[in-house]
Amino acid sequence: MSGAPLLHIDDLWVRYRTATREIPAVQGVSFDLYRGGSIGLAGESGCGKSTLANAILRLLPKETEVDGRIELEGEDVLAMKPGRLRAVRWTSASIVFQGALHALNPVQRISKQIAEPMLLHRTETSKGAAIRRVRDLLEKVGLPGDRADSYPHQLSGGQRQRVLIAMALACDPHLLIADEPTTALDVMVQAQVLTLLADLRREHGLSMLFITHDLSVLTDVCDELLVMYAGRVVEEGPAHELFRSARHPYTRALAAAFPTIGDPSSRMRPSGLPGDPPDPAHLPDGCAFHPRCALAIDACRIDRPELRVAAPGRRAACVLVEEPVR
Repeated sequence: MSGAPLLHIDDLWVRYRTATREIPAVQGVSFDLYRGGSIGLAGESGCGKSTLANAILRLLPKETEVDGRIELEGEDVLAMKPGRLRAVRWTSASIVFQGALHALNPVQRISKQIAEPMLLHRTETSKGAAIRRVRDLLEKVGLPGDRADSYPHQLSGGQRQRVLIAMALACDPHLLIADEPTTALDVMVQAQVLTLLADLRREHGLSMLFITHDLSVLTDVCDELLVMYAGRVVEEGPAHELFRSARHPYTRALAAAFPTIGDPSSRMRPSGLPGDPPDPAHLPDGCAFHPRCALAIDACRIDRPELRVAAPGRRAACVLVEEPVR
């Protein structure tokens, strides 16, 4: 794409410090997200997706060590002073967390929670104008405006998730980070939330960073996919191409983990992936995926492959990937 990226991540490392060691949660991740674009981060729990998202807005514990470069609209996020950072978190980028019931204040009405960032960051906004905009935002995300007077416990899971999206849009950010926004929602509500996000992206020119373990979800809402394993990107490329013809064994395993609708054999004998991602504090030598990989060879136990060209516009970090002949 032409022009400067809205979000530029270059060689990002995130390490959690404990009393005895440093634990690498994100290792050398780089990517660019352009205005109006959408990138999906996929991978199992513990692969570093949420850590990466929280690093973008500096929402990690203060003991965390972050190295590399994060630029949002040309500004160095890691160098921002606290006041500027607080403003950027709402006006330039905002985040929709998973688990809306825990993200919302249970003793405040919805209207107050959505209006708060507007009143803090747009000092010219009156309380009356903020409440009117709250109702407009609720209607934009598919809720009646009068639900503004509700408390979180009076709403369903899908409604609470829509409230979080409305809150994230309160100050018209350019980047929306959605961290597992459909977790624990039933299939019908999940589809509604995904359609809502796609519509908002199109109508408002939003850039989106969408995080989930479900590759099929990401292909519906994202242009590009980054697949993470043990803190590293192991495959990247256009969403639909990557889902249909994954080049890394881990990506293929993720794609195969979901049954095919209408195919009884895939429902009765679902394909799975044995074991769990490695503990970041005790990563294996070589490729971190090799203990779970059915295709592993001796080189996988020794070499830790970097991303290499796997096809036009695609890269994968696997010693079995052959670079296309030029």
